[in-house]
Amino acid sequence: MFENLSEKLQRAFKNLRGQGTLNEENISEALRELRLALLEADVNVKVVKELIDRIREKAVGQEVMTSLSPAEQVVKIVRDELINVLGKDTAKLKFASQPPTVVLMAGLQGSGKTTTSGKLANWLKAGGHRPMLVSVDVYRPAAREQLKVVAQAIKANLYEGQVTEANTATVERLAKEARRDAINSGCDILIVDTAGRLHIDEQLMDEMQSLKKLLNPQEILFVADAMTGQDAVKSADEFHKKLTLTGVVLTKMDGDARGGAALSIRNVTGQPIKFIGVGEKYDALEPFHPDRIVGRILGMGDILSLIEKAEAQVDKKKSAEFAAKALSGDGFSLEDFRDQLRQVKKMGSLQSIMGMLPRIGPFAQLQAHSDKVDEKQLTRVEAIINSMTSYEREHHDVINGSRRKRIARGSGTTVQEVNQLLRQYAQMRKMFKSMSKSSFMNKRLAGMKLPGM
Repeated sequence: MFENLSEKLQRAFKNLRGQGTLNEENISEALRELRLALLEADVNVKVVKELIDRIREKAVGQEVMTSLSPAEQVVKIVRDELINVLGKDTAKLKFASQPPTVVLMAGLQGSGKTTTSGKLANWLKAGGHRPMLVSVDVYRPAAREQLKVVAQAIKANLYEGQVTEANTATVERLAKEARRDAINSGCDILIVDTAGRLHIDEQLMDEMQSLKKLLNPQEILFVADAMTGQDAVKSADEFHKKLTLTGVVLTKMDGDARGGAALSIRNVTGQPIKFIGVGEKYDALEPFHPDRIVGRILGMGDILSLIEKAEAQVDKKKSAEFAAKALSGDGFSLEDFRDQLRQVKKMGSLQSIMGMLPRIGPFAQLQAHSDKVDEKQLTRVEAIINSMTSYEREHHDVINGSRRKRIARGSGTTVQEVNQLLRQYAQMRKMFKSMSKSSFMNKRLAGMKLPGM
């Protein structure tokens, strides 16, 4: 999402290279480009003005730190100010002293409330909680059925209840019954998926206010579609004035929107972004870390989130065994190679993974080609390896011309693709073999004390 903004900011910082101090003359052009980059990213005009003014005030006349160039100094100032805009700390959910904690999901129709409710329940389950879901949207056809499907997919508790009439009284009855059922079944969190509208109206707000009064929720989360840009910011502001929101969830952050909503919504509403949706799957919900998001915007990457994603999705035992085998000098088989591909696929799309890597240093060349990544290539590679016999996967040397034709036919690929895979595999074996002979590498690995190594 922040790719275009990141590229424009990098160009703005280039103008400051080679300068000895930061002054009005050499920073004005960079700030002008920075302002344009933020406005083009659909950041709120008022937010941009305040941000630029603060950066100018801090940057102009500052002596450059001995360890930083002028460009790096400005990057540091911009980083600090962007973190201030997004919120310095990661905002956490508030829990009730006496369960169940009630989370009221608010937002316009089509923003992704129902799916986000399921994602939040799934995230809470992973954290050791017992959430219960309930839909009080008695107006939209199949809205309650949709939440039922979501609950079944993530194996979460769901209160269905009976709907006789589509009115506020029915909504309030469902909410009361769901809370009672959550207490009786030992669920510590109740997530209430509310009705939405195509626009803000009095009926919607009256109903939300009655639910707030009835349930006294610990969290009122506004679900905003990041693809709608400043419309999402305006809607969040209106909901906050009527309901006093406690936080925001931004959905579709994996899309190609310009990212302005993320940089504006907290400043306009005063409420923190607590979660971001980064994909369609039910595990594609992440806590919002302002410093990490700013790192992505400025091209510094988000290695911490990448590590956390790997720790959550990757089988540590298999990875340790693979590392030990690859660096032992004996190499690794195509079977091992396929297992590692499957581990990578668990972490999400290659583009999302590459988006967390820095756009500087050794990763710069890799990032330059990130838009050309073919996600289907991993599937083709796995299909080729699956078309081999177990003996061929363990002894790649026996794969001759006739075997390559058979493997290509079985995987729906070409002989050239099979040849390319085998060449890449041979290069990887050679690289690992040279690494295993490096005394420096062996000392580093010994110091790491990884299991199985």
